[in-house]
Amino acid sequence: MGSPSDGGPIQQEARVQLVGHLAGYGELAAHIRDAGLLRRRPWSYAITFTLVLAALAGLVIAMVQWRDSWWLLALAPALGVIATQLGFLGHDVGHLQVTRSSARSRLLGLIDGNLLGGLSYGWWVSKHNAHHAHPNDLERDPDVRAGALVFDSGQATQRRGIGAWTTRHQALLFFPFLLGEAINLHISSVRRLFLPGLRLRVPEAILLATHFVGYFVLLATTLTWPQALLFVGIHKGVQGLYLGCSFAPNHKGMPILDADQAADPLLRQVLTSRNITGGPIIDAVLGGLNYQIEHHLFPSMPRANLRHAQPVVENFCAQRGIPYARSSAIASYSAAVKYLHDIGDGLR
Repeated sequence: MGSPSDGGPIQQEARVQLVGHLAGYGELAAHIRDAGLLRRRPWSYAITFTLVLAALAGLVIAMVQWRDSWWLLALAPALGVIATQLGFLGHDVGHLQVTRSSARSRLLGLIDGNLLGGLSYGWWVSKHNAHHAHPNDLERDPDVRAGALVFDSGQATQRRGIGAWTTRHQALLFFPFLLGEAINLHISSVRRLFLPGLRLRVPEAILLATHFVGYFVLLATTLTWPQALLFVGIHKGVQGLYLGCSFAPNHKGMPILDADQAADPLLRQVLTSRNITGGPIIDAVLGGLNYQIEHHLFPSMPRANLRHAQPVVENFCAQRGIPYARSSAIASYSAAVKYLHDIGDGLR
């Protein structure tokens, strides 16, 4: 069992000491509010949107200019990175970080998510809000429900056949599985259109269809069929791997809370989250998700303010003896893979 400082599960002694302890979320929120860290940063987002959209436009122009060239395959990884950065922006829009207006956020989200990204904005917001409300809860957090991977030994023992085989080897299969994550998100988005409860179903469907038709037309008019197939494989593989590597370090291998800890709004978010260190480069590469603790505590905080909130939150936790997990990206991936390996022990 890892120590809190390296991002591993919290030791039992620490868990016992925290039971019944009112961690003081309201007091921390007051400090954050007084520091002005919940204020909007519209110009920061305007610059980020402009840069990402300019990169996308430049890539499309290059494909049209040098059509049928095998060198265009070199742009496929770049499009995977651009698509992921669009995903980060859609994430921030969904949390009302860009604008406080629900209507404007919904419009931005539909353009960014459905039209440009090919992902259902309404489906993702509902799913992601459930994750924020119940992080690492095996029953209520959709991100840790049993699927291709399992995150609990009880889930593992119920696997049979090919599912049991993948669970036994899930630590080795983790990164290969991520190559298909972008395709999985597209499929989940389309499936959601046919299920009840989705708001703005018609606009979402029209914008999703426009995205896929536009993507097909771009490939069909600028590449040969063999080139197009390779382009899609590289583009979606890089996008899925990038998305997975951005989200996976944040909670995988962190503890599942007992009822007392889960009831406290501060403990519920801090104990289940892990920050990634690395400075401004990591901030840009991970779209601010490296400040996962601060983001979970204050989901509507603009991305540019997270780095300023980080020392405030860490000091607050240190004063109250609350474990605060930080690690490098490599250490976090190692912890996540080790956790997946340990979960599969019962089947080996």
